[in-house]
Parts: sequence; structure tokens; C-alpha cells
Amino acid sequence: MAFVITENCIKCKFTDCVDVCPVDCFHEGPNFLVIDPDECIDCTLCEPECPANAIHAEDEVPEDQEHFIALNAELAKVWPTITEVKDALPDADEWNGKAGKFELLEK
Repeated sequence: MAFVITENCIKCKFTDCVDVCPVDCFHEGPNFLVIDPDECIDCTLCEPECPANAIHAEDEVPEDQEHFIALNAELAKVWPTITEVKDALPDADEWNGKAGKFELLEK
């Protein structure tokens, strides 16, 4: 089982989670992060570090967010690995907690 990044990361892209990952399973897109399910070792370290509460164990992803399981796997194959903390997007705090951001995902 892997962890999955869900909708609330879109337009926030906090990277606190990247700093604690022992296997470098995070990948970075323009306005979203994903976790490579083949690299994730289910260590649980990233979940509490996410200021947006956007990381969930695969079997605990909210039902309306389950499409993010496949999306994380798909985008992890094409986006570069991120291994260092970066600044969140400039307006991350304004977007944190807003629903309906899926259409704003930049691939």
C-alpha cells in the first residue's frame, strides 16, 4: 500500500512532506505533487507533515478523491523527483482548504 496526494495539494504544493521521505518517492508538477506508489514504502512519515492534509493512505483516500490514486501513479512516471523542500506556491494559503480544484491541476 502507498500513500496518495489528493486534491487539496493543487495550487498549494507545500513540500514539507518531501523533507521526511526516506526513499524520495515524491514527484513535482507545476502546481501539485504526487507520490510514486512503486517507490513509497508506507512509512507514514509524510502524512502528518502535510500542512494541507492532502496525503492519505491508499485505503483511506476519501471516496470522492479515489481518482487521485491512479493520477499519482500516472504522473509519477512523467514528473521529476523532488528531494528538497521548496517554497510553497505564492498563494498557497489562499487555496488551502478550497474544494473543486481538480480542473486547476496543471500537467
